[in-house]
Amino acid sequence: MLEELKKEVYEANMLLPKYGLVTFTWGNVSGIDREKGLFVIKPSGVEYDELKPEDMVVVDLDGNKVEGEYNPSSDTATHVELYNRFPNIGGVVHTHSPWATSWAQAGRGIPCYGTTHADYLYGEVPCVRNLTKEEIDEAYEKNTGVLIADEFERQGRDYEATPAVLCKNHGPFTWGKDAHEAVHNAVVLEEVAKMAARCEMINPQNEPAPQELQDKHYYRKHGANAYYGQPGK
Repeated sequence: MLEELKKEVYEANMLLPKYGLVTFTWGNVSGIDREKGLFVIKPSGVEYDELKPEDMVVVDLDGNKVEGEYNPSSDTATHVELYNRFPNIGGVVHTHSPWATSWAQAGRGIPCYGTTHADYLYGEVPCVRNLTKEEIDEAYEKNTGVLIADEFERQGRDYEATPAVLCKNHGPFTWGKDAHEAVHNAVVLEEVAKMAARCEMINPQNEPAPQELQDKHYYRKHGANAYYGQPGK
């Protein structure tokens, strides 16, 4: 079942250690087949150097395992919520990458200090609040996804323009049109988190980049009038 998607999600998972986003098994990638209403995700707690495409687990949008030898990632319920609430995404990534997680542990969103950030992520990357004790006890992973989606809705934030979030005292989630784009956004997030932290070390009084500069860099890559890159690529 979904053999091509399993291969794609396996390859996307293997990019996490390649780009230094995971230590041990601290991360997972999923990718969805919207027509079938099924997604594929990394199995829980399996070392990256032991993973094979056939180890990927198929899950439905109610969070039920449909196929696979292993149990799916412990973060599966968060992925379920994001797929159900963000209908245009095709892949989700969760890591504990050190720079992005440092901002999450500090409980701060990542301001847009420069054009590298603006090229890929529109505005500040938000940091959502802690879950309450009741939310944690009731359904921790599910409520993590609910909190993320609710906060984007509350802020009127476009989840496609800002495909990343920090969960306070926890870590980052990113998403994209497919699993590989979600990983790409996770790499970008880690780099801009690193640059923002260094920026504040060098100049603690620094302000975000001017809005007109942020807009110029974001919209030259995204939207109807984008002109970055080559046609059709």
